[in-house]
Amino acid sequence: MINMNAQYRSTYEELVKQIPFQPEICLVLGSGLGEFANKVNTVKSIPTSSLVNYPKSTVEGHQGYLHFSEYMNKKLLIVQGRIHFYEGYRISQCVLPVFLASKLNCEHILLTNAAGGVNTNFKPSDLMLATSFNGINIKKELSELLGVTSIKQKNNFINFPSQSFNEIIKKSALEEKIHLKEGVYWFNKGPAYETKAEIQMISKFGGDAVGMSTVHEAIYASTLGLEVASISCITNYAAGLSPNKLSHQEVMETAEIVKKDFERLVKKTIELL
Repeated sequence: MINMNAQYRSTYEELVKQIPFQPEICLVLGSGLGEFANKVNTVKSIPTSSLVNYPKSTVEGHQGYLHFSEYMNKKLLIVQGRIHFYEGYRISQCVLPVFLASKLNCEHILLTNAAGGVNTNFKPSDLMLATSFNGINIKKELSELLGVTSIKQKNNFINFPSQSFNEIIKKSALEEKIHLKEGVYWFNKGPAYETKAEIQMISKFGGDAVGMSTVHEAIYASTLGLEVASISCITNYAAGLSPNKLSHQEVMETAEIVKKDFERLVKKTIELL
């Protein structure tokens, strides 16, 4: 089992000296969704590069900041710059923001991401609430992180997504008149996009959207006792469902289109929590 307290004690100690308040809600911003950090009142922004042992995000659209912000009298920790497994980092590095959110006593964590649409009823610019996750491709790494080495040690206490949290998000979508899809988020390690054959497999196994983040963060957050929910921005059709070649540029462009609905949905959710 990876001892996160020992591994990142100095990271936390540096951070806690700088924070203006204890946050209640953590929001992790996915590809192309980072602009949300500018839509709420920022009290203090801390560059992650200033924190010892904090990995650098190398993906376009992921700035390296921890924002301590306020909205509707709620205290927020906004992670603007996700750490991806495919960037060459260990799983314990990828979940560092979750660990810090827990140490700072956040009660809720909302994980957002850009994802490819596998469900043929989805289209680019849809927002999807995760009803479940599939993390087959990362079970080995999660076992090492959580210290689960046998069936006798299985983590029956993992509960994600939080049903009560999901109900709040669905209520927020209704109030904001946003057509919110629901479905299963499937994790792939990356860095390459999935092939047509892989997408066909994912579809047959019940996946509705596919991406390269979120699942390990959700499982780890759940084991730490946080209420967890996830919203995906469907930014493209997955391989084989569109004649277009998959690209990160398409992801960024579609996120730009949906950002107003995303902003309204997240703001209303924060208000209702």
